[in-house]
Amino acid sequence: MSSDEILNQAQEIFEVYLEQNGHRKTPERFAILHEIYTNYGHFDVETLFSHMQSGECRVSRATLYNTMELLIDCNLVRKHQFGDNIAQYEKCHRVGQHDHVIIADSGEVLEFCDPRIQQIKATLEELFDIEILHHSLNIYARKRKNK
Repeated sequence: MSSDEILNQAQEIFEVYLEQNGHRKTPERFAILHEIYTNYGHFDVETLFSHMQSGECRVSRATLYNTMELLIDCNLVRKHQFGDNIAQYEKCHRVGQHDHVIIADSGEVLEFCDPRIQQIKATLEELFDIEILHHSLNIYARKRKNK
């Protein structure tokens, strides 16, 4: 599926969510969604705000923060709190399952996918007779020092 198709699906999901929950469908909200789905992996709100201020569609901080909450609520954006660092966000519609390694010194976030995690989840579901809805695996590390 192309990135344009994913963006179109995300816009449709957001539009339905806003209608069903009595929220206004404003150009600013859709501009924020577009910005996230066309430009970012992990990001913080202040970086997004600064980037949008220099672009065609300027939004207030309040609109940005409020819209982020709506995007989280309708499962189009996921919020991460990696340790004591500023909250990080990432788009999550049609994004493959992945986990994170956080480099403690720099705050850099690396993504990885290991199929063994799916096997572990299947084992847990069978062992405990449960259905896993989602998971989050964050590994904290530091760069090795050269000897």
